[in-house]
Amino acid sequence: MSRVLSGIIPDEAVFADFRRQALSTDNWYSKYDKNGMEVCVEVAPVTSQGNKNVPKVHKIKCRMTIRDVSAATMYDVLHDGQYRKKWDPTMLESFDIARLSPNADMGYYSWLCPKPLKNRDVVTLRSWQVTDDEYVIINYSVKHPKYPPKKDLVRAISLLTGYLVKATGPNSCSFTYLSQADPKGSLPKWVVNKASQVLAPRVLKCVHKAGQSYPEWKKQNSPDQKPWLYPEQSTLPMMDSSELTIQRADSLENVDESTQLDIQEGDKAEDSS
Repeated sequence: MSRVLSGIIPDEAVFADFRRQALSTDNWYSKYDKNGMEVCVEVAPVTSQGNKNVPKVHKIKCRMTIRDVSAATMYDVLHDGQYRKKWDPTMLESFDIARLSPNADMGYYSWLCPKPLKNRDVVTLRSWQVTDDEYVIINYSVKHPKYPPKKDLVRAISLLTGYLVKATGPNSCSFTYLSQADPKGSLPKWVVNKASQVLAPRVLKCVHKAGQSYPEWKKQNSPDQKPWLYPEQSTLPMMDSSELTIQRADSLENVDESTQLDIQEGDKAEDSS
């Protein structure tokens, strides 16, 4: 992330670093691998001091082979905020705040966490890049005085999160999601397992289904309006990037939820006893 700090809007080096991590297989452990869909979590390398100084960052990578939707359509799905309300099963609230450049904006997103954990939210800078057969979207947390943490939500930190969508044919693509986040709390192991083995595959399936349905939906909903492809269409106010700073994890409160038991998991345990 050091290269991001030199300028708040990511440069080519940041996109290259994201691609490298998205395609890397080193230190990743597969937790789910079925039907062309794989979910991995990062295994932190052991240092000479053990893993005591390893930050509490949760890294998860999801890969999906899509054989019936084009890369361009999947890219549109990821950008289209109106359509996201139709398919995202974990979203509480999502809205764009301002744009910083033709390919960068700032937005807010909050999501449901498994009960009884507190729900999370983030304020992020998002940037995107398109080449002939590849689409990349990345984001990371920023701080703005008008959007402070909310009392009923835990403000999480995205260190570098995003999507790499690569065309494999005119109507097929490979889809990779990589999240490096600090959830601002000590999460119990069942949360990490549930996120990688249950929730992530569920969301991937929703994204794929959303891609299948998007062309027909878009025909009925401002079909020519795609500001992520045509910046001149954007109605967002411009913001000077100097108003933003990188959101530091250590400036936010940690929430210890490591002893929280999942109600459903508890019920299962009782049933099996």
